[in-house]
Amino acid sequence: MKRDELTGFLDGLLNLPAFSGDFSNNGVQVEGVDEVRKAVFAVDASRELFEAAVERNAELIFVHHGLSWGASPRRLTGYVAERYRTLFLNGITLYAAHLPLDAAPEFGNNAVLSKSIGLKELKPFFHYDGVDIGFSGELPAARKLGELRDFFAERFGAGIRCLGELSRPVVKVAVVSGGGGLESLEEAAERGVDLLLTGELGHAMYHYALESGVAVLALGHYASETTGPRALMELVAAKFDIEVEFVDIPTGL
Repeated sequence: MKRDELTGFLDGLLNLPAFSGDFSNNGVQVEGVDEVRKAVFAVDASRELFEAAVERNAELIFVHHGLSWGASPRRLTGYVAERYRTLFLNGITLYAAHLPLDAAPEFGNNAVLSKSIGLKELKPFFHYDGVDIGFSGELPAARKLGELRDFFAERFGAGIRCLGELSRPVVKVAVVSGGGGLESLEEAAERGVDLLLTGELGHAMYHYALESGVAVLALGHYASETTGPRALMELVAAKFDIEVEFVDIPTGL
């Protein structure tokens, strides 16, 4: 298919104009060849990913964390040059969606995490850079914190961090993938949430979580943000006659 047809579809689907305050330069960051037969999806832009795309004969890469943030890069030297060189020499398009992929109500990182545990009555949660990127909701029935921890550990691996008594019942849950930080935890406490499901557990969050009574499950920044790219990849595969593949390059963080 035509590159511009695919990227135009993504622009509209992700509603990029609504995220003008995002520090990331969402959309096409590097323009490659006109035709796309294969697209790969991943979390982080990196030389390892770009070389994997070359090996797979992909013409387009979709990532959550792109190469271009604000006014950077200022100089195409060193490792930055190597990254861009790999893309340009192989005619690969790089497409990035940061906050638009966090906030997407059907296939975004937070929507997929919310649906995975059956949250109901979803409401916007955590206003960040001018938009609400997370969700809060209620479980159909109370579940123990330890049960939810085990559910995500089976899905994402044993690296999950947990704050709170494993036997405590959980009904109200807030979801912010990646690094919502102390601000998301404070909002969870203000809203009477039982559990904050997020990616990172920062040092500043520890005592506040214990004192506020909000349990925290931190899945890992990377793991929590594999959900959106995978869901979007499935949507693209269902709509267009191109080959797709998720490239898993976990950071363990």
